[in-house]
Amino acid sequence: MLIHENRRITLKELGVMLSISVGSVEDIVEYHLHYRKVNARWVPRTLTDVNKMVRMRAASCLLQQSEDEGDAFLKSIVTTETWVHYFIPEPQQSSCEWRHTSSPKPKRAWRSRSAGKVMATFFWDWQGVIHVDFLTDARTVNAAYYADLMATDVKEKIQSKRKTGGKRVAFLQDNACPHTAKTTMETLRKLKWNLLTHLPYSPDLAPSDFYLFGRLKSDLQGMWFVDDAVIQTVREWIRRQPQVFGGGGIRMLSESWKKCVDSGGEYIED
Repeated sequence: MLIHENRRITLKELGVMLSISVGSVEDIVEYHLHYRKVNARWVPRTLTDVNKMVRMRAASCLLQQSEDEGDAFLKSIVTTETWVHYFIPEPQQSSCEWRHTSSPKPKRAWRSRSAGKVMATFFWDWQGVIHVDFLTDARTVNAAYYADLMATDVKEKIQSKRKTGGKRVAFLQDNACPHTAKTTMETLRKLKWNLLTHLPYSPDLAPSDFYLFGRLKSDLQGMWFVDDAVIQTVREWIRRQPQVFGGGGIRMLSESWKKCVDSGGEYIED
């Protein structure tokens, strides 16, 4: 299913791909497939009791570790995610959530079709962006590419950037196929990185989703890129970020874990 392949795909993009109206796509996605958006990603509209219990338990364990170890734990976290478009549309509350049908629907502005796509894989931590790697010409992130990236560029930059080198890395990634593949798991084992628990359909617990990409899109909104000039623009955006930028997002993880626990595992929708 297209939503499974790209959980950030928009209703308009789906309409173009399927040659049907945006209204028809919205009806199918919301009322037949029962999906909504949380932090700009499609997730099941309703979490089951089991889903909520598992989310709450995982968040509780991570919150406890954060409380026990404090900043030392948060500073050890390296997180990753992939996604950048050639064209960042005018704001239409693109990070807002698709809410329950009984809630008022947000107003949505007209969205222009994307001119193309560059995939950017970010690795970042408390101190900011560690490494960003770009794929162009319709290439995609697969397990071999992802594992090699971690074992070379990312490993070297972590070792040179941190006083502890690469001795303590708490790695937070989502459950995308390249991230959970055997090749990736073997690479993580060799690197001796501690893989933190991250559950499916939990963009509200992923700092790249609830923090990094929202700010990137906000700063680039309305810009038009006719080619891969977006790469240089993103690199310049990274260089402009203050030293406290990364820490702001990582610190919010503890708040997100606590909110998840306090809500009984429900989606966090601020």
